[in-house]
Amino acid sequence: MGQYTPMIQQYLKIKAEYQDAFLFFRLGDFYEMFFEDAIQASQELEITLTSRDGGTEERIPMCGVPYHSASGYIETLIQKGYKVAICEQTEDPKQAKGVVRREVVQLITPGTVMEGKGISSKENNYIAAVSNAEGQSFGLAYTDLSTGENRVTNIKGSSDLLLDELASIGAKEVIADPDEDKELIRQIQNRCQAVISFEEEFHTKEEFLPVIQDLHIKEHQDSAQRLLHYLKKTQKRSLDHLQPFVIYETHQHMKIDFYSKRNLEITEPIRGTDKKGTLVWLLDETATAMGGRLLRQWIDKPLVSKTEIEKRYLLVELFIEHYFERLDLQELLKSVYDLERLAGRVAFGNANARDLIQLKKSLLQIPSIRSLIKGMEHDETDRLAKKLDPCEDLAELLERAVAEHPPISVKEGGIIKDGYHVELDELRDASRNGKSWIAALEKEEREKTGIKSLKVGYNRVFGYYIEVTRANVKNLEEGRYERKQTLANAERFITPELKEKEALILQADERSIELEYELFLDLRDRVKAFIPRLQQTAKIISEIDIYQSFATVSEERHYVKPHLHFTRELVVENGRHPVVEKVMGSQEYVPNDCRMDEDKEILLITGPNMSGKSTYMRQVALTAIMAQIGCFVPASQAKLPIFDQIFTRIGAADDLISGQSTFMVEMLEAKNAITNATENSLILFDEIGRGTSTYDGMALAQAIIEYIHDEIGAKTLFSTHYHELTELEQKLAHVSNVHVSAVEQQGKLVFLHKVKKGPADKSYGIHVAELAELPHKLIRRAEEILTELEKNERAYQPSATPEKALEAGESPSNEVQEQLTFFPAPKESAMDKQGKKVLKEIENLNLLEMTPLEAMNVLFSLQKKVKK
Repeated sequence: MGQYTPMIQQYLKIKAEYQDAFLFFRLGDFYEMFFEDAIQASQELEITLTSRDGGTEERIPMCGVPYHSASGYIETLIQKGYKVAICEQTEDPKQAKGVVRREVVQLITPGTVMEGKGISSKENNYIAAVSNAEGQSFGLAYTDLSTGENRVTNIKGSSDLLLDELASIGAKEVIADPDEDKELIRQIQNRCQAVISFEEEFHTKEEFLPVIQDLHIKEHQDSAQRLLHYLKKTQKRSLDHLQPFVIYETHQHMKIDFYSKRNLEITEPIRGTDKKGTLVWLLDETATAMGGRLLRQWIDKPLVSKTEIEKRYLLVELFIEHYFERLDLQELLKSVYDLERLAGRVAFGNANARDLIQLKKSLLQIPSIRSLIKGMEHDETDRLAKKLDPCEDLAELLERAVAEHPPISVKEGGIIKDGYHVELDELRDASRNGKSWIAALEKEEREKTGIKSLKVGYNRVFGYYIEVTRANVKNLEEGRYERKQTLANAERFITPELKEKEALILQADERSIELEYELFLDLRDRVKAFIPRLQQTAKIISEIDIYQSFATVSEERHYVKPHLHFTRELVVENGRHPVVEKVMGSQEYVPNDCRMDEDKEILLITGPNMSGKSTYMRQVALTAIMAQIGCFVPASQAKLPIFDQIFTRIGAADDLISGQSTFMVEMLEAKNAITNATENSLILFDEIGRGTSTYDGMALAQAIIEYIHDEIGAKTLFSTHYHELTELEQKLAHVSNVHVSAVEQQGKLVFLHKVKKGPADKSYGIHVAELAELPHKLIRRAEEILTELEKNERAYQPSATPEKALEAGESPSNEVQEQLTFFPAPKESAMDKQGKKVLKEIENLNLLEMTPLEAMNVLFSLQKKVKK
């Protein structure tokens, strides 16, 4: 350190405490960066890399950004996943003895950013903290620093459940113990794409008590306090807007794992970043940013309480019935700004006068909204109306204090209204009178001297002056003015009276600006006392906004109120995929029924590619989700059970990050469903087994169907191209075949998109290839090959499990012979000792106790032996 200059030594000492962040080091009007920070920042921000003397022979790399425009550069770094430590001068340079004292005043990270392009108005920006207890139990706490919302839960089970919850809330940053398991950290980074931070402190501090008062479980306390310690250390300012932690349990909501949310495109599209084509995009007719954020929360966590869901139905129905009131409400809501984030900015100390004007305008809408809601004359709307607090005293204070059109800066004056403060009014009066005197002086001097071009001007260097052009100087009476400055074409003068007035005016201006800033800070502090009331009102406004949004969408798109029950019956008449229907616009959507009961738990869906099998499956899942968030559903009638979880395996995608093939991803997603599903779950499996060889795929598909049928009992939609599996309807009591129909017309394939009972009679694969306009010669050759294959094909007959075969009076040897149809049948004369051993192994298999992955491994081993 001794080899560097004192300033660089100071920089290095501070940088050592923030090694994972860019250090924005304040030097005058610039934030400077040095060494590696400078090299990397110059590349990321595309700014010039320079160097400076640091006390060593070799010059130090350096780059910088102007103080007044630093926010844009900081936003860029945060969006790229970096952290930025803001290091300010905390000592007046004029009073400093040696190097000016500097300190980091805030650490800005992806999870703590409060404003800017990196934070979406209709999405929460969560930062989470994890505590890992023994026995596979995790504490998870998270907050949106911009709104002050706090939540905490305890997750029992594997780390996959923790990863799903983190991915579900979309945490941008995750705080962990420095000694946390490195593999878990890696998984969080990969699955959630979150920035990882570390905080070892998690003990109780008195200042945290108001927000952790309801936390009594150790996992809740540890994770919440780890989060609070991190926020306190990094933000170094008031966190008065943080609300008490709300405890929730994951079983209180329908669980939709990370893969299923992606497959169903609930909040994010599978491809691209545009929200179009997602369920959120369909349902979001909210008029406020707060409503948009709460809608995403509802969609992320559908309810499982019939009572709570039906309360939402009732309110949606009321808003549909009161059409004109809903239209008026939408207009009023458009004038309500983001109360939650305004309150956060006030508490954080970065709200300006324009923010307070937005707050005032929002509060002025509340009485009208309350009156309108109360006018619907129902107990539930009365409940909402009573909770709306217009904060009249705050609105009146802001109306009295803040100018209607204040500047962005809070240090340039023009913020406080006349009449709010006596001293400020006196200073303004002195300044205005002084300026009137200046204007009168100019007029008087023109008349006395006869110089029409004479003017009284002002600049910061010389103050007020009288300017006369060089051509007119000769017309001045000798000794009338005191010469002050000579210009190329003019002379500038002063008088004793002018300097006296100048002192009065400038003192008044300077003091009034200082006083306005003091008054504004005092006003902002007074607003802090209203934050809990503002947050309560914001919650109710958000809820009302969602009900009007659901009502608007349901009415416009002809959705119906579903009937919820606790039986095994699922009936959706004329169901539609809500998002596909909207995207299609004026094109007619072909609706389909879905009927399942205790005798029909598994639908085996066949039909050609592109016929609509996946769309049909997705629409059932989306209908269930919409029903359980409290929205009406796309159907002419819907009778639904309440699902505790939804699992999907739809589409083929390699997981390149983890280096896993399509088939492995398929098996992992299948395993997740089979391991965690209950009889009250909904499972969607689309063409399971297609990622491997035909016989392996069919074996796995059948084994999965049998396992779900016998061991789980969940409602399942299972689409397949293995037509041989349709025979399972005869062998398994709760399996039923349906197919998506298509017809040939003049040798061409026409998709009807209609789901009918029974299995499909053909695959139509070559017809689909023809629709894709593959070369005609290739299509004809494929038909020839298909004909030849069909001649030589050994029909695959799905076998009953060994237990079912015995119940039916079949011998185990028959079962063995059926299972052997998976492989080329060996000739009896070639059957050797190894072959008999393979047969014995197959005979001893207990398929019911095997997972699909175990079945696949056994089949692979047997196949190798047979090939020998």
